[in-house]
Amino acid sequence: MMPSKETYEYAIIRLVPKVEREEFLNVGVILYSKKKSYLGIKYALDTEKIKALSSDLDISMVEDYLNAWELICSGSPEGGPIGKFDLGGRFRWLVAARSTIIQSSKTHPGLSDDPAATLEKLFERYVL
Repeated sequence: MMPSKETYEYAIIRLVPKVEREEFLNVGVILYSKKKSYLGIKYALDTEKIKALSSDLDISMVEDYLNAWELICSGSPEGGPIGKFDLGGRFRWLVAARSTIIQSSKTHPGLSDDPAATLEKLFERYVL
């Protein structure tokens, strides 16, 4: 029997080095599936592209921010109070509109029987 396809939501994670200029780079993807009890994130930083947009951006600070997103996704105690939310609450908090250097796109829906594999495909399509 084939695994059933269930709904998921995803958003593209964007690095906005200079918020006032509204230029961004796609650096990751976050995916949530309630029925599959899955919340995952994948990201990568292309330092050459980042430096082309902003030569003075602290890359290690950006890595720290993205690491915090990863800790929240995993529900780690190091994810702080938000890391204690249920999966849906953590996803909603992370993809909420904000005007910081790490932002997300609007959420988009899909169907998948393997959210982790879908996250990989979305990452390859929108980030790499």
